[in-house]
Amino acid sequence: MKPILDSSRDVDKSDWANRKRPGRYIKWLSLSLMSFMALMVLIIYEARWVFPEIQTYFSQPGNLTGQQLATRSRHYLQDAQARLLDMPGPEERAAAITDIELAYGLFDVDVYHQQYDCTSPSLGVLDETVTSLESDSVLPVVLARELLDPIACLTRIEMGQLDRRAEAINTFSERTRWHNQVLIYTSLLIFVFGLLFWWLHERQLRRTEKATQETLRWMGRAMRDPLTGIGNRSALHQDVMQQAQQLLGLVLVDIDFFKQYNDTMGHPAGDALLRNLVLLIADALPEEATLYRLGGDEFAALLPCEDIDALGRYCQQLHQEVQRSAFSHAAHPDKKQVTLSIGATCFMPSRVGFPRAYEAADNALYQVKTAGRDDWQIIAVA
Repeated sequence: MKPILDSSRDVDKSDWANRKRPGRYIKWLSLSLMSFMALMVLIIYEARWVFPEIQTYFSQPGNLTGQQLATRSRHYLQDAQARLLDMPGPEERAAAITDIELAYGLFDVDVYHQQYDCTSPSLGVLDETVTSLESDSVLPVVLARELLDPIACLTRIEMGQLDRRAEAINTFSERTRWHNQVLIYTSLLIFVFGLLFWWLHERQLRRTEKATQETLRWMGRAMRDPLTGIGNRSALHQDVMQQAQQLLGLVLVDIDFFKQYNDTMGHPAGDALLRNLVLLIADALPEEATLYRLGGDEFAALLPCEDIDALGRYCQQLHQEVQRSAFSHAAHPDKKQVTLSIGATCFMPSRVGFPRAYEAADNALYQVKTAGRDDWQIIAVA
């Protein structure tokens, strides 16, 4: 027996509330997800930035290759200078010329011309030295001394390229440090905003859930009788509509001479009697039945109805249960205990309709009252 509202109605209301909810809190959730996506994009960007920067600072000829060319060129000139200082013969002269020409080729690069003003004069000295060696017009010792200026220029270039390399490394380090700081603080900021948006989303969700629960509680109260806790007339109509394809039994119960009971015993006693009768009816009818208070001393029960005979047994059982309970009724004109008048019918809402079924059960109840009350009657729906 279920003396309160069917929980299926709460599920239906919850489904209704869930349909109303989407879109109300999706804004904060979207912002949160966008924040975390922005964080991922930032991390990917920073990761892709590092390799091109390394290529920029450590793969340009002006930084590394330039220094290596100057060093090799200086070594060739120093070898040629050593040969010339040893009073060379024809073979040594030829070897010195080869060394100078090799040094010239490594020396004559654009980056040296653009960045060091000693490059062009030094190359000119190398041209003159080769010419003098080929014509044997100048002493080798003198030519060896002439190579000092190109060697000094190459040494300057080496030191300059080392300085430029160190400067490039420092610049790269500073930029890397700056990018790391930007990455850390920006990531932290985006992460905090993401958490903030997520918290706002959760707060709004909780508020929505709370509002939904309040709405459901309000709807539940609107569908219940405040005195007894069972359903009211609106709940009865709703339950009938939800079971339109089922064969149902409708039982109407009226307390005989309830006004006299209230007048004699007082309204608090009358309220207590109503609550006690709800429990009694709940025990007398099957577990599948649902109770409703239609107003005053009139109750209704909705239950599965296999056939008229089964419904009659339930009505008989309820009538006997009230008799056995022997609730005192000092103002009853015929007896000294509470009695009930019961009218019932069996129907399928989709075929008959609730108004006709209610009318049939009410007619059965009226017949019981006109015949002297304290009985039950079933009328089939016409």
